[in-house]
Amino acid sequence: MSDVSEAAIDLRSDTVTQPTPAMRDAIATAEVGDDVYGEDPSINALEEAAAAKLGKEAAVYVPSGTMANLICLMTHCEPGDQVILGDQAHILRVEGGGFARVAGLFPAILPNDADGSFDPALVRKTVQAAHGASPRTTLVALENTHNFCGGRAVPQEQIDAIAATAHDLGIRTHMDGARIFNAEVASGVPAAEIAKSMDSVTFCLSKGLSCPVGSLVCGDADFIERARRNRKFVGGSMRQAGVVAVAGVVALETMIDRLADDHANAKRLARGLAELGWVVQVGTVDTNIVVAEVADARGLAAELAEGGVLITVLSDTVARFVTHYGIEQGEIDEALSRVEATVKVPA
Repeated sequence: MSDVSEAAIDLRSDTVTQPTPAMRDAIATAEVGDDVYGEDPSINALEEAAAAKLGKEAAVYVPSGTMANLICLMTHCEPGDQVILGDQAHILRVEGGGFARVAGLFPAILPNDADGSFDPALVRKTVQAAHGASPRTTLVALENTHNFCGGRAVPQEQIDAIAATAHDLGIRTHMDGARIFNAEVASGVPAAEIAKSMDSVTFCLSKGLSCPVGSLVCGDADFIERARRNRKFVGGSMRQAGVVAVAGVVALETMIDRLADDHANAKRLARGLAELGWVVQVGTVDTNIVVAEVADARGLAAELAEGGVLITVLSDTVARFVTHYGIEQGEIDEALSRVEATVKVPA
């Protein structure tokens, strides 16, 4: 643990995590080969482990979660098709508009509920409104956990209901599962069961699992073969990337269960902020993300940075705190002390 009395406590994101000692050891001794030829044993092992964890036939390793989602959309859809997204979807809000700029897709945007889901009836209504002159709807994309809905673990019954509606209409399904293992730990539902009704699913290694880089795309064998071609198209094919992929094998073996610690620390943080008068919905903190409603999030973030606590601004009035590997109970308590000393009235 760092010296919390001096170091800044970084609660901006779980992307700031550092590799574990076991990961560093594995990186130092990783067996590698040319992945474009399918000859990197460390990447092959990671892809096999990822597919097994998600209950899918195959997987492909890519550099980032944004690329993972883009590749899935490109593989499921053709330019000019319509993809159904929630209005708070990460794909829509913070992935550079790649679904439109690169994939050439048209979004049909549905309102996200507070739990990160949306109404299956709206999916049916959106598709039924299409006709010969309208974009062809080919995909419904979900997210779990849902970043901009406060890290909520989306209820499984909602996931399955949306998927059943989509499949009944002949539409494929995709899940942005960047933090799907947080959803697994929070809900008690295995990741493979969470993603069972999805035609494709992605997850990030570089967030709560603490790897230096990388994400996985999982689906059936034919889908993954086509996804590999799209990975090449967007520049995501790598060579001896087993040097970093091997950390993912370690993560899948050792880092999932410990996510429960991050969730406990997030709840501790939320309770502490609420006791200090912050507007925090403590009961909705499912995983490792805490959001607070404030009057001036940017000004608040600047104040807290001066006080030694780093956070993220989601909007003018919403601030986000994220717990992760490297942040323990001591850092949470110290962060609360610094918040109290720095910001007397959070509004």
